[in-house]
Amino acid sequence: MNSLTTVNVQAASSGGFLLAFRADEGAAAASVRTSIFAHSKEYLRLRLYLTMFAADVLGLALAFLAAGTLRLGAPFEPQTLRTLAVVIPTFIAVALNNRAYSIDTLERPAAGAIKSVQALFFASAVTIALLFFFKTSTQFSRQIFALGTMFSLTAVVTGRILVGDYVGRQYGWTFLNRLLILDGVKLEPRRGEVAVCAKQLGIEPKNDDPLLLDRIGHLLDRCDSVVVACPPERRGKWSQALKGAAADVEILSPDLTQFGAITLGDFNGQTTILVSSQPLNLRDRALKRGLDLAIALSALFVLAPAILLIAAAVRLESPGPILFRQQRVGKNNRLFDLLKFRSMRVDAADTTGFRSASRDDDRVTRVGKLIRCTSLDELPQLFNVIAGHMSIVGPRPHALGSTAEDSLFWHIDSRYFHRHIVKPGITGLAQIRGYRGATDKRDDLRKRLHSDLEYLSGWTIWRDLKIIVATFGVLAHRNAY
Repeated sequence: MNSLTTVNVQAASSGGFLLAFRADEGAAAASVRTSIFAHSKEYLRLRLYLTMFAADVLGLALAFLAAGTLRLGAPFEPQTLRTLAVVIPTFIAVALNNRAYSIDTLERPAAGAIKSVQALFFASAVTIALLFFFKTSTQFSRQIFALGTMFSLTAVVTGRILVGDYVGRQYGWTFLNRLLILDGVKLEPRRGEVAVCAKQLGIEPKNDDPLLLDRIGHLLDRCDSVVVACPPERRGKWSQALKGAAADVEILSPDLTQFGAITLGDFNGQTTILVSSQPLNLRDRALKRGLDLAIALSALFVLAPAILLIAAAVRLESPGPILFRQQRVGKNNRLFDLLKFRSMRVDAADTTGFRSASRDDDRVTRVGKLIRCTSLDELPQLFNVIAGHMSIVGPRPHALGSTAEDSLFWHIDSRYFHRHIVKPGITGLAQIRGYRGATDKRDDLRKRLHSDLEYLSGWTIWRDLKIIVATFGVLAHRNAY
């Protein structure tokens, strides 16, 4: 936590942690804009997945090499290596597909062992099918295959149990950053969880206050899972306020426990309702981040001459900074400074976003008009992408003062803040559909919001690539001014 407040971290009897603020510092706590968690556990999970993966592959390799040694007297005979060349790739493909490397397998090593065994059986079946259909049995040893499969079964199960038990004890069986928000309800955190009092932190479920949502977004930074315990009459408010959180969000609803629902969650034997979940898992986020960095770094390298030329033109035409900075709403509803080439006179620039640029806007300079109509003013956002504030593809970030028919965006549609569950993008589904420029009417915002929410459902890397390609067709657009 920062210097604005003093936090007392107390271990709960169940192994979790209670974060308590001194009563005389409630006002200071209300201004906190930092995360409860010092470190993300995503990279920890990734390392442990790679450890389990290495254990599986090593166990398979050693098992078949041992079988080859028993059968042929040497481990690296062609028949043994050919068998490994079929079994290991097939095993990897199936293991990745059936989530053999997931948070469930970290928390339950036995479940991981079962999934690895399933992948091994499927790989064995594929090998047998190849031997039969391609009539290549003379190139493979049935004895090596049979012995190797039996040895692999033992090696994979033993490896999963031993590695799983070791990393579990090493990290206290806590592989997620879990937060329990207490709002008028007393509840003990479970093992590894952190509990906070909403009142002492100065947060409450309001869906029409972007500054409050910004504080909540910073609080939830690096958080994987959130459980809210509150009175029944406030559950709906918390549900709406946390829809834009880039974490799995559950609302504690113990009154539903009596129904024995099997599609809901559980916290200490009490039923929870899952109201929000991350649209991208760890693998998807890694893929998307890799694509972002590859494109942003390549684009900066290729476009460096053009960027320098535009910067010089902006500076020569009118005095003032080359870059225009404006606070926008980003992932987790957190505010960040979006970068653009300055296209307006400094004395007329609107940092709040209350006044959208119009077709014949007298604030826009001659250079500004050119770079706006060709979307070149957006190039500095590549630095936002590299810094991790933005993505190449995602919902476009809006300024806090953005309006349609004199109404703030979040007053037009209560789902507005839900679009911030992922990083904002330089381009997006709404942009390639032509929804850009000024939002004169409420329907302008609704069309963009509909596209943004559609983008969040069923994300794939291929959709991002299609949107990037389609963006080149709308760089110069009738609404770009």
